[in-house]
This record gives sequence, C-alpha cells and structure tokens, in this order.
Amino acid sequence: MLGLPDDIRAFLFDLDGVLTRTATVHAAAWKDTFDAFLRAESARTGGPFTPFDAVADYDAYVDGRPRLDGTRAFLRSRGVELPEGTDADPPGARTVHGVSRAKNDTVLRMIREQGVTPYEGSVAYVRRLRALGLPTAVVSSSANCRDVLRAAGIEGYFDVVVDGLVARREGLPGKPAPDTYLAAARALGVEPAHAAVFEDALAGVASGRAGGFGAVVGVDRTGQAAELRRDGATVVVRDLAELIPDGPGPDGPGPDGPGPDGPGPGNPEESA
Repeated sequence: MLGLPDDIRAFLFDLDGVLTRTATVHAAAWKDTFDAFLRAESARTGGPFTPFDAVADYDAYVDGRPRLDGTRAFLRSRGVELPEGTDADPPGARTVHGVSRAKNDTVLRMIREQGVTPYEGSVAYVRRLRALGLPTAVVSSSANCRDVLRAAGIEGYFDVVVDGLVARREGLPGKPAPDTYLAAARALGVEPAHAAVFEDALAGVASGRAGGFGAVVGVDRTGQAAELRRDGATVVVRDLAELIPDGPGPDGPGPDGPGPDGPGPGNPEESA
C-alpha cells in the first residue's frame, strides 16, 4: 500500500527537506552563522580562517541533529570548545547557546523573507494517507516546527507533532537517537514495527533504523541515495509522489528529475 509493506499503519515524517523546502534555508543560515564565528575566532587568535563547508561539514556535523548538538559537533571538529551558556545568551555570544541562537535568528529571518513552500509530491502523498484514514506525525528537531507547518499551510494534516520543544520538555535525545520517532509512534498508539519513517538526513534514517521501524524511507534530494541506504533507509525515492500507486515507483526516476533543491546541502532537519 502506497509503496510500503502492507503492515505499515502509521507514517512519521521529518520536516525540512521531506515536507517543506526550508532545507536550503537552514544550510545557508548555518554557513552564515559559522563563517561569522570562524572569522571572529581567526581575528581573535591570529589563526587561519577556514570557512564552513556547506556540503562536507554540513553532512558530517549538522545535518539531522538538534541545533545545540550541531553547534557542538562542528566546533569540536575545528578544535573549539565553548562554554555551554544559557538560553538567555544573546545571539553571537561566545557560547554554544549564543552561536546556536544566532543561527536560529538567521533562519527565522530568512523564512520571513522567503516564505515556506511545501513539496507538492509530499503533500499529495500525505493527502492520500489522510483520505485513507491513516495516522500521520511530524518528527522534527526544530523548535520552530509548528510555525513552519502553519506557514506552509499543512499543519492540519498531522495528528501528532514531536518537535524540538517537545523533545526538550520530555528529555528526549535528538537524532540519530530514535527517541523522538519512538515518542511519535507511542502517541499514535502504533508499535515501531508497524510504522514508517520518512527522512532525508543521514542522522534521521539512522534513527529510524535504531528504532526498529518497519520501513525507513530515504528521500534523496541531493544525490546521496547510497549513503541513505548505508545508514538505514529500506526504500529510497527522490520524491514521495513516487510512492503513490500511479507513480513510477521507488528507486525509479522522480516526476521532476533531480530534487527541486538541486545539488548541495538539501536536508537539514536539524533544529531551527
């Protein structure tokens, strides 16, 4: 049914890069934030300035992770250890929270300026699920998840939202840990073996595999199908429309050719 095993009864979707085209916005916001920080560090220490690589660094340290975790992981890769700070730190403060807040402010500004557009194939797929009376959830590390869903006009399509705010309140570790997806399955009253995870981030498909979900659908917007399979995807498509029965089917050509975001970082589910 809908391109997945017949015993799948609940459908759990990542947000950025799967449902909405906010993925490249996140990538640009991370680069803007980290490059500003690294320039300041270079001036402070006299060391060289090496910019954030929006493909290699993004995939390795940021993609799919909660915002604070992504900040820690990338800066650690550059040998930078910052004090944690607190939520009260201003954007740009030399703390993990300050750098992370600068990123959040940047992405919110970009979203206000550019708006939010959902992927048509994903909307069509979710509408088909809703027409069949099947339960759906959004699982995102973003603290701005509901705002993005509303801006895209698709908030009403989901029974459950497990976002960065829920994860913080309930003490759930972020992806690649499976806890947020497991929480969504519990809220829908479905065992993981009978639920499907839809992810475009490597950390996200890894969380689906770790949670023992019945299907993990990798959405390949950026030409990383092999990596998605390696990290846990059981099915890989370039657009969810491929899973609709009258579409070309999994692993076949997408209805619009390459992913709409084109090459480069296109799957930053990480927290906004």
